[in-house]
Amino acid sequence: MSIAPSLLNASILEIKDLFNILEEKNIDYLHIDVMDGCFVPDMAFGPSFIKDIRPFTDVVFDVHLMIETPEKIVKKFVEAGADIVTFHIEATNHAMRVIQMVKEAGAKVGITFNPATPVSFIEPILSVVDQVLVMTINPGTENKHFILETVSKIEQLDLLRKKNNYRYVIEVDGKIDNQTIKTCKKAGADIFVSGGYIFNGEDNPREQINKLYQSLEEVR
Repeated sequence: MSIAPSLLNASILEIKDLFNILEEKNIDYLHIDVMDGCFVPDMAFGPSFIKDIRPFTDVVFDVHLMIETPEKIVKKFVEAGADIVTFHIEATNHAMRVIQMVKEAGAKVGITFNPATPVSFIEPILSVVDQVLVMTINPGTENKHFILETVSKIEQLDLLRKKNNYRYVIEVDGKIDNQTIKTCKKAGADIFVSGGYIFNGEDNPREQINKLYQSLEEVR
């Protein structure tokens, strides 16, 4: 089980301290959202930013591409230091090509899909990905809330993994707090992306992370 702080929610002043937090809390994942202003309305981070922060930490850079036609630029993210690159099935007509490009560049590859997209849409490629990211919110929308219906998708993916001996890990992203993290763990998730809860919570980021770990411990 891993907690992956989301860099998107950290302020510029918090980013430097974030690397200290990762080490102190033995966190081995950093989630980095990339947005192009097309697939989702906002824009955030690019290969140059990832390259700039790569020397400051050895943790896994878990890069989530919310961009159109990822095949045009995916290699640049691996070259910049991404360890895992996850792309949206809705963003390309060439999913297998993207998977091959990421692996040939030397990184692990993940697939994700919007809450309205059924698991069956990604089922043909589950045998060749290293990670499946379940979005528990609609990316790029206002007034986001945890979509309870997505929990069944975590359960489906866990069942498919066990049935077929697939090796992918299941990651969840979207309004993960000290309560929803329990729900997702029970459903079969392995990695929990949390941003707003960690950086905009009632306590400092270190204490917020402690609360998440405590919640995970409560689920057996």
